[in-house]
Amino acid sequence: MAKDKRLAKARGSVEQGKSYPLPEAIGVVKRNATAKFDETVEMSMNLGIDPRHADQMVRGLISLPHGTGKTVRVGVFARGAKAEEALAAGADVVGAEDLAERVQAGEIGFDRCIATPDLMGVVGRLGKILGPRGLMPNPRLGTVTMDVKGAVTAAKGGQVEFRAEKGGIIHAGIGKASFDEAKLLENARALADAVIKAKPTGAKGTYLKGVALSSTMGPGLKVDVSSLTS
Repeated sequence: MAKDKRLAKARGSVEQGKSYPLPEAIGVVKRNATAKFDETVEMSMNLGIDPRHADQMVRGLISLPHGTGKTVRVGVFARGAKAEEALAAGADVVGAEDLAERVQAGEIGFDRCIATPDLMGVVGRLGKILGPRGLMPNPRLGTVTMDVKGAVTAAKGGQVEFRAEKGGIIHAGIGKASFDEAKLLENARALADAVIKAKPTGAKGTYLKGVALSSTMGPGLKVDVSSLTS
């Protein structure tokens, strides 16, 4: 009952049909984030693409200026010195064939997966498990690399992976409700800039069709697209 009242009050503070300037939207979202935990502030972008076509897929990585406030578990497929490097950099799970066996058994103890090139033969056999979860290492995203230390440090430091879903929509967290408004604003604009720069050559017409902002338990707000880069 208390939850319903809280949500109804939050919805009442949102002006239906209004497109809020980004700074104002962030302020409203923060005020409505009244759950008993530190809610994540999420941004959704509706893109004018059809990701079923390879030349219209949008995917990338961005290191947000102020991080995400989220603890990211990093798994690394590596052997020998590179495995030791990964552990020293703070990786949570490191291994080779042994780690692959654990993943096949359903034990996936990581939110981001990194691999050295020599182990992609092992990782490739896990495609049906890692792929649908968005965990498959990718050279273009810097997650298939010999710079294991750099990749782990970036993942732990607030790096966000964005990827368009079937409907052409990208969802990504830009921080916690406890962040001050200036930090959330910088993070939001950094993400928007990265998505805009990732515009595929096959995209025609309006690329950024709509943007919304919300917290984990709060209502969504439409955001004025022109305010993303102001």
